[in-house]
Amino acid sequence: MSAQEAIAVERPAMGFFERWLTLWVFLCIVAGIALGQALPGPVRALGAMELARVNIPVGLLIWVMIIPMLLKIDFGALHQVKDHLKGIGVTLVINWLVKPFSMAFLAWLFVRVLFAPLLPADQIDSYIAGLILLAAAPCTAMVFVWSRLCNGNAYFTLSQVALNDVIMIFAFAPVVGLLLGISSITVPWATLITSVVLYIVIPVILAQIIRRLLLARGQGTFDALMAKIQPWSVAALLVTLVLLLRSRGARFSNSL
Repeated sequence: MSAQEAIAVERPAMGFFERWLTLWVFLCIVAGIALGQALPGPVRALGAMELARVNIPVGLLIWVMIIPMLLKIDFGALHQVKDHLKGIGVTLVINWLVKPFSMAFLAWLFVRVLFAPLLPADQIDSYIAGLILLAAAPCTAMVFVWSRLCNGNAYFTLSQVALNDVIMIFAFAPVVGLLLGISSITVPWATLITSVVLYIVIPVILAQIIRRLLLARGQGTFDALMAKIQPWSVAALLVTLVLLLRSRGARFSNSL
């Protein structure tokens, strides 16, 4: 990877849209709930488009969300891991030995014990499972965002993300399965494996193929495309929020 590419990864420009992201997120939450109330039929039809309990429209949007970020990852940067052993060691310990297990404990404490009387009894397991899934999935996109905000070392960021993504391919399903089992929740292995393939393996492979093809045409071509598709990630995030919240609106509409 060239120094120019590293700088581009480290300090992308923030436009008007990104600066007001909090507002757009709030509006999408409102829009999702309103959509679910206004059009409960189409909302249920979208929700029924599943494979192994993984929603296909949401899965495709997540591809659009993460592939632009994955294009920035150069797995050739893995050889730089040896130059950042202490920092990457701390990251790996936090990501895979502390964060998932501490979140599982906090989920049990707050959801199953402290706030259990305030929650629907039939949804407690779902809340805990959701928190465990979130804790076991390091967010590639946010690593780039925070690295840029704190003026982090671009090479360290790239090598760290590349190594984490490799580990995630093999460790995500076993870690989640272990923690769900410890939490006395039935482990949906078909859903877990489908999610790993759909959200990690396929996007990583596609992104690396596209990256190689673009770089073969020159760094300028790569940079131009990255600048063009950068807003896609945020736009897909917002549409995903609308789709996720539409089910809440539909449930509220059905309860009236």
